[in-house]
Amino acid sequence: MRPVNLNHVEKEVEMHQSNVSRAAQTHAPIVFIVDDDSVLSGAVASLLKSVGYNTRAFSGPEDMFADPLAGKAQCLVLDVRLQGYSGFDLQQRLTESDNHMPIIFMTGHGDIPMSVRAMKAGAADFLTKPFRSQDLIDAVATAVASHCEFVEKQREIDSLRSRFDCLTPREKQVMGGVVKGLLNKQIAGHLKVSEITVKLHRANMMRKLHARSIADVVRAGHQLELP
Repeated sequence: MRPVNLNHVEKEVEMHQSNVSRAAQTHAPIVFIVDDDSVLSGAVASLLKSVGYNTRAFSGPEDMFADPLAGKAQCLVLDVRLQGYSGFDLQQRLTESDNHMPIIFMTGHGDIPMSVRAMKAGAADFLTKPFRSQDLIDAVATAVASHCEFVEKQREIDSLRSRFDCLTPREKQVMGGVVKGLLNKQIAGHLKVSEITVKLHRANMMRKLHARSIADVVRAGHQLELP
């Protein structure tokens, strides 16, 4: 029997563990950290990585925006005071670009007005340094879950809007009437067509929307914010 090379086995185990770790990181929620204090940002990144997040730390906003994963991050842990830059400025920049990534602010100079300003502008949370590790972990978990829920709802609305765009102009008019609670007879009178024609348009409209009931149509109308 050939002797077993323990060093070789250990290396194979290490390589396997590394591959598993990289695979897990690939599917893990992405959390960005922006803080010009490299020691603190490194500590935050290590903490969040230890509980399963894919973390990326940056010293400033421009480095963050240049990152290839900038559009895929699910949470941002952001220092209020950055060198030559304000965290609030970055928050506004993200808002103006229609980026809904939740932001957790952290600062060593926090006060009530600053916290209120951050939360009113849509911040997910506000932590004052020094904060407990568990407080940060809990805040990130809540923010990521909220973002995933938002993305899923947005995906549903985008799919619904795509189906709505497939409706003919007349089918859209009939849907509008249904959403307003009008009867077929009332819709027919408004559109100056027969009630049978309205029923045909309504059936086609519901089929295209994948609506199983009038309640589904009304719900879709509210989601699409139809007038």
